Amino acid sequence: MTTATGEEDHWRDTILAGLANYIDSGSIVAGSVALALWKNIYGLSDSFIGLIAAFSANAISAGIGAFIGGWLCDRLGRKKIYQYDMLFYAFGMLFLIFASAAWMIIAGFLLVGLAVGADIPASWSLIAEQAPDTRRGAHSGVAQVLWYLGPVIVLGAAYFLKPFGIDGIRWLFIHLAILALGLTFLRSRMRESQRWEESQAARADRPAGIDWHELFSANYLKSMLYLICMYGLWNLWAGYNGFFTPYLIQQNHLPVWAETVVPASYFAIGIVSILTIFMTLSDRVNQRTMFGISAILHIGGMMMLAVLPFTLPVVIVHILIMGIAGGFGAQSFFQLWSAELFPTSIRSTAQGVTFAVVRIGLGVWSLAVPTLASADFKTLAWILTGFLVASGLIGYVWAPRNEGKSLEQLQVERQAAA
Repeated sequence: MTTATGEEDHWRDTILAGLANYIDSGSIVAGSVALALWKNIYGLSDSFIGLIAAFSANAISAGIGAFIGGWLCDRLGRKKIYQYDMLFYAFGMLFLIFASAAWMIIAGFLLVGLAVGADIPASWSLIAEQAPDTRRGAHSGVAQVLWYLGPVIVLGAAYFLKPFGIDGIRWLFIHLAILALGLTFLRSRMRESQRWEESQAARADRPAGIDWHELFSANYLKSMLYLICMYGLWNLWAGYNGFFTPYLIQQNHLPVWAETVVPASYFAIGIVSILTIFMTLSDRVNQRTMFGISAILHIGGMMMLAVLPFTLPVVIVHILIMGIAGGFGAQSFFQLWSAELFPTSIRSTAQGVTFAVVRIGLGVWSLAVPTLASADFKTLAWILTGFLVASGLIGYVWAPRNEGKSLEQLQVERQAAA
């Protein structure tokens, strides 16, 4: 039975682990705010902007970091990774804080992305492994709240800092670097995952390292393919939304305040949706139904931009629908299901592999987005709507039913079904 003190420790550890999501999203959105300014200062082309997006914390570098970090998490433990990767993140941020040439932007996002990617499987595994069995969805939701909080704070601050130009925007990167350093010290007091320690003890007679044969066995390969397709297709939309929305608002000559306030509103609405829907219901109701409702809302909201002109009223309604849907949709369930569908011994590696494929795919896609958006936004909007339709169908048809079950119970059921 979980004591009150034990429950408090679980929530504290969940928050400290989940702050990786804040740092991830914060760096993505800070980059999106700086994008238009960097374009003017350095005369960047649409192709170079696509290159920044492709190798940013939003895409390829984060994917590579997740693969390496996930593998190391299962070999060395969760704590060793999530404690020290924040120092690497802060080092990468220095390139963005002091950027005086275009190459420094690429270098900064490359290093930041590697650190963020490595932290994701470490923190997500820890959250799932230390959460009470009947509150795993709620604890996962905390990490998602922090992911959405990053853009709210960064975009809110950017509203006041943008009049000072790039020197004002540098403070967005400074606050992320300071937070990363603070997390390094706060996480030093966290305990290692008990489930990981027990898993290592049970495998003491086996060779050291990851059992790649087990990871790519038919049972777990199907789970990875499911997650990659469900989340990866959705993430092609999300990557556009998180990195390019302020840029598109600026390019379509909407009011200046809309560049920060409108995207921030999407994430603020998402926080409310996570708190009131996902964290409240995901441990108790049919998760497939929740996912299906979110998918329908996503498709309808994106179709608006494909059919209607890119005006402020249309964008506001679009943001409202997508914010509500996003709170209990693909990303929240990806975090939860990617922990539940694999045993402890390969959990972080599986998360790292799936996250890597998704983010690298997004990086390749990001190379084309600026050109598509500038040349024919309607075509881009229809393509993104198609991605959401495919993601919704795949996610709904093969969605697992894991609510209320322990990780050990889920593993027994998967082995019996294999």
